[in-house]
Amino acid sequence: MSPTQIIVVVLVVLVLVAALAAAVRTLGRRRGLRSRFGPEYDRVVAEQDSRSAAERELRDRERRHAELTLTPLSPESRARYAAAWEELQVRFVDSPGETVGDADELVTRLIEEQGYPTGDFSDQIAHLSVDHARTLTNYRDAHEIHLRNSRGEASTEELRQAVVHYRALFADLLGEEPVGHRPPEQRHPDTPHDATSR
Repeated sequence: MSPTQIIVVVLVVLVLVAALAAAVRTLGRRRGLRSRFGPEYDRVVAEQDSRSAAERELRDRERRHAELTLTPLSPESRARYAAAWEELQVRFVDSPGETVGDADELVTRLIEEQGYPTGDFSDQIAHLSVDHARTLTNYRDAHEIHLRNSRGEASTEELRQAVVHYRALFADLLGEEPVGHRPPEQRHPDTPHDATSR
């Protein structure tokens, strides 16, 4: 083998090794993003033009999230929020539409107290997705029902489902279930008030 051929073979091997290392690094980053963002990863990939654009978006979310100063809740604050949630669930029976609006406000206050921005909903979702991606679909659905409710377009069952969805993010942010595992009750027109409040 001539020296030129040896140099060409060495260069080809080096290029192949570099390409393999880059592919392994990309797969590792992709696996890390999928693990961290869960269903949000697939959602962003579906919304973007390409997988690489989606992954850039998710890495950008991680970068912006790292700039936040997040504050853990004190035990007193945690107890106050859990009590507020329990009260909210009890009120659902008598005023489901109003309760959904209150749930939206309570979740927003909890998000804000922890240090997340709460101005623009899509920006809020992007920041939350870094640590709370698994409950974001619930939050989006709840928020959409809340908006439909404000236009008078949501059924009582949808309102109940919204409270259940808000509760998923609320519990994730709180780090514990705010109250027992019971969903808000739906009062049926033929059920007397005392039967639903027991």
